Amino acid sequence: MQLLLSTWAEAEAYLKTSKGIILPIGSTEQHGPNGLIGTDAICAEVVARGVGDATGAMVGPTIPVGMAVHHMDFAGSMTLKPSTLIALLRDYVMSLAEHGFERFFFVNGHGGNVASVRAAFYEIYAENRALRGRQAPELRCTLVNWWENQEIGRLSRELFGGKEGSHATPSEVSLTQYAYPESIKTAAMDPETASPGGFYDARDFRRRHPDGRIGSAPGLASPKHGKRLFDTAVEAISRQYSAFLAEA
Repeated sequence: MQLLLSTWAEAEAYLKTSKGIILPIGSTEQHGPNGLIGTDAICAEVVARGVGDATGAMVGPTIPVGMAVHHMDFAGSMTLKPSTLIALLRDYVMSLAEHGFERFFFVNGHGGNVASVRAAFYEIYAENRALRGRQAPELRCTLVNWWENQEIGRLSRELFGGKEGSHATPSEVSLTQYAYPESIKTAAMDPETASPGGFYDARDFRRRHPDGRIGSAPGLASPKHGKRLFDTAVEAISRQYSAFLAEA
């Protein structure tokens, strides 16, 4: 059930049965020679919608731009400052809370969002209590990275061995290829598996990782692998969502 495709009456009826909502958040940034700029937003969105279908949960609109300042030396990348992302999430959650939502389950597609999203949760808790004191509704927010669970880890190792890497990975590229087969890109990559390693700012990222990959071999991606990753992620994260709602 997508909030964007619901009427206000349907949203009101949903709130009589559940206070939970799934919120996809991603990024708009480079993903190597064959990865779509929208990879992180696409992955979060398709997994979140799959979990919504599996659990009957409401799924909110995707936040497509995140904290990606370190990718800004690559054309097409976009970023929010951490303070902007925190403010956006505060308004996003508090507006939904005003209608009665109390459990906010973020499905994340971009590692660079994690620190800002978790900081936003505490801003939300602090404001909620400051406005309403002990009578404030007990809002709860949590974040799951779609790729960060045991099931996806095992499948990634099965499919790609030690060539997953940490950015522009074959797993995330496969998932976008499954979601948008008409937008599959091909590109020569030499070496097949990029060098691993860290970086400081955007210029240093481009200097150390000139084609945008970090330790990965996204040429191994395929829609078939993407379907398996989708099914695995949806099953694992559906259990996490159900457990989140069931917490005392």
